[in-house]
Amino acid sequence: MTDLKYMHQQRKSLLAERLPALLASEPELERRFHAVRKFSAGVRASEYHLTNACNIRCKGCWFFEFGHDEGAKEAKSIDSWRAFIAEQKRRRVNAPLLIGGEPTLFADRIEAFVDGMRYVSISTNGLKPFPNVAPFQNVCVFISLFGGGPLDDELRAIKPGGATFTGLFETALENYRDDPRATFVYAVTEDGLAHIEPTVRRIRENGNLVTFNFYSKYNTGHPLRMENGRRLLAEMLRVRLAHPDTVLNHPEHIAAMVTGKAWCGSFGYDVCPSISQDFEGNAERKANGHPTIPLFNTYKADLKTVELCCTSGHCNDCRDSQAVYSWLLVSLVKSLDSVDTLRTWVEVAECYWSQFIWSPFHRRAAGAPDAPQVEEMEECA
Repeated sequence: MTDLKYMHQQRKSLLAERLPALLASEPELERRFHAVRKFSAGVRASEYHLTNACNIRCKGCWFFEFGHDEGAKEAKSIDSWRAFIAEQKRRRVNAPLLIGGEPTLFADRIEAFVDGMRYVSISTNGLKPFPNVAPFQNVCVFISLFGGGPLDDELRAIKPGGATFTGLFETALENYRDDPRATFVYAVTEDGLAHIEPTVRRIRENGNLVTFNFYSKYNTGHPLRMENGRRLLAEMLRVRLAHPDTVLNHPEHIAAMVTGKAWCGSFGYDVCPSISQDFEGNAERKANGHPTIPLFNTYKADLKTVELCCTSGHCNDCRDSQAVYSWLLVSLVKSLDSVDTLRTWVEVAECYWSQFIWSPFHRRAAGAPDAPQVEEMEECA
């Protein structure tokens, strides 16, 4: 038996040995566990650069900082996109995340994904409204937000030619007011501590949800060297506790983004599951035995080139919120020490799926679980 097969078999054995006894002690936790695991098992994701074009140039945008818009000619024909989507569907992918560039510039390509796949999500800068009409009512819309308050304009309200403007956050709020599809992906920064709660409050008053991300200052050369990391973590946790109906992150996820640590270990390339399965440079990572996301690839807009992973490819600087979430979700075997750690895993999984309008765990879905109420949490060492 190869080492990889042995490790896979060992994980299965641990699940078989420990999981039933833990679940038997709490019937309600057992119900929640099976519900979230059953839904997760039916979702197969990949990521697609829908376009190389964008109508703004955000500071710290890894797509342009690291030249992801270069080296691959964008496919223009909608027939090419539809043929590609059909091929992806045959691979059993049903949950595309459409990024860019700016996806809302090409509604016809989004519609092709909606026609071909069940669980569609897009990532937008919010400058252009994405119509909430057929066939787009069930498309999850992630809206980027950097820093909060005036920092958002400073960091994002920059036209491709370099000219600046104001009111980008206000425009995004107006474009997606009371839109159940919309979740703001709020990349917080130590420079914007004072803006976190007022910004979350504006999003709540606008009828939207928010999930925290972590702003990596790629253009500084030291993205994760913070002077106020503890203060930032404490404020994110405080605001999450004050607005549990709006902030979707689990406290453990927030801590993992800021510190890189969680109950299941330390985050990094060696454990990140959001790597492309067909990227040749990931062969050694795939062989180390840590779980990866089945079928996952990130494709450039030429419909051919496969990227290293779901984000920048600069792994030492990465604390991408979705990559960190994926790491926590594939860490079930490391969550079997006690009922408490298993409960944490279930809560984290529920919080993850609550981001998506097409998920039964979304806050607007009938019978969706309430946000876990966590009074306090120790900071990760």
